Formats: sequence, C-alpha cells, structure tokens
Amino acid sequence: MKIPKRIQPLVDDGLVDEVKSQLMSGKEASVYVVRCGDTIRCAKVYKEASQRSFKQAVAYREGRKVRNSRRARAMEKGSGFGREQQEKVWQSAEVDALYKLAAAGVRVPEPFGCFDGVLLMELVTDDEGYVAPRLNDVEIPAEQAVRDHKTMMGYVAKMLCAGIIHGDLSEFNVLVDEHGPVIIDLPQAVDASANNNAEWMLARDVDNIRQYYGQFAPELLTTEYAKEMWALYEKGELTPETELTGEFQELDSEADIDAIMKEIDDARAEERFRRERIKEAKEGVDESKFNWADNNE
Repeated sequence: MKIPKRIQPLVDDGLVDEVKSQLMSGKEASVYVVRCGDTIRCAKVYKEASQRSFKQAVAYREGRKVRNSRRARAMEKGSGFGREQQEKVWQSAEVDALYKLAAAGVRVPEPFGCFDGVLLMELVTDDEGYVAPRLNDVEIPAEQAVRDHKTMMGYVAKMLCAGIIHGDLSEFNVLVDEHGPVIIDLPQAVDASANNNAEWMLARDVDNIRQYYGQFAPELLTTEYAKEMWALYEKGELTPETELTGEFQELDSEADIDAIMKEIDDARAEERFRRERIKEAKEGVDESKFNWADNNE
C-alpha cells in the first residue's frame, strides 16, 4: 500500500521496510502493519491534537512532569511551542509506560521506540498468525473468565505498584493471544501518586474489566478489587506479590450527603465517558482476520 506521510521518514531511515496494511483508525491514532526486516510489527501513528477527539485530556495530563523548566512554562502558557511540547509528552507517555510495565511483569506489546509521533511496537498475534482479537470480540467460558479476570487484576496491581494507572482500561483495550490477555493503548496513562483523579480512574478501570468478565462469571460482579488495591496502596502495603482477595470491608460512618452526591455525579460522568469510548472504539477499522503468516508465503 502507499506509504503514509508520517511513516515515510522511518522508511527513509531504514527502520521500516514496507507498510503492508492499515490495521485500524481511531480517534487518537491510526495503526499500520509494517515489515521491519524479516519481522512484522505495527506502527501507531498519533494524530495531531487538532484531529484528536480524546475526551477529558486535561484530567489525564495532571501530574505529568517535565524536567526542562522552559518547556514546562511554555506548556502551562499554551503557546505554540508549548503545545508542540505537550504533544511530545503525550506521545512519549505510552512508550515510557510500555517499557516500565514490561519490566514490572505486565503483558504489553514490546515497544521498539517512538520516532516523531510514530510508535513502533510488537504486533500481537494468535497461534495461527492472525492479529490477536480484542477481548470484546471473544467468547469466554466461565472458568477461563475467572482465571483471566484474576490475571488482569494482578496486572492492574502491578501497574499501580509501578506508579501507573491505565486510565482507559476496558475490553476494547485488551488483546487476547494464546497465552492470555495483553494490555494495549496507554497514551493516557496517569501517575498514581501525582494525579488527583487517580483513585476514581483506577476504580473505573477495574469496574470495566469486572463488568466484562462478569458477563461470563456473575460471581465476579460482587468483587471489590479497586477498593482493596487502593487501600493497600495508600498504606504502602501493596506489592506485586500481594495476594488480592477482591474483598473490602467499608468502615461504618455517618452518611456524608455531599460525598454521596459527588459519587453520584462521578458515576454519571464515568458512564457518559464509557459510552463515548465504546462508540469511538467501534468506529475503528479492525482487520484482525488478516493472516500475516499466509501473506508472507
């Protein structure tokens, strides 16, 4: 296929030898299947801020630090240079998170670097060479749902131990290969210790995964992993080896009407956000049925 303009510099530099096909086009980025030597990978091309319709971006940027004071001031003022630097921070956030999470034992696509807004990374496939399907596209037996849910909660806990919250985790941002779930799409990852929205973002991530697996194993719907994790995290007692139970005992206290109303408002906002993200995810073009093994014969 014709080489996209943003990928051409990577071809010129010898990082990419061939663009085979467009895998999907979403609101934040377009993903292409590319050949790098004898290896098939994917290239995620981030869209410019003016073309991107990611919701509530400010909530995700909170807490992201820039060491260079000039860049930080420009970003705060919103100047042209500042917006350019903000884009670089946004784009580098995903590759930084991928490296950190891989080191923490979380299954994510292996990154190979981000070059001028193009992230080169592993193409996750199934055992037959097909692009691995999203979690949303697979049917799961109850016993496997319980196992995979436990695996996912372990990944979320390891992410939190590494100081990262996905921020947009759902059945649309998880691939499934022969070894189980693989977490993808992390440009909006937030700093758990510096973002004031961290706790409810963690709760939303966990709830999305709980609701999905709960379709196949209803007993999962009563679990409280987010509250358990966050309580341990705040006390400094959460570790990658912590055996989570999914149980959490609320302390009895007098009703706080303001807090209750805030929770209701937050729940409504989260549901609107979830519906928007589901709609956006469904608009992407997914060519997961293409068999790259056959294509290369």
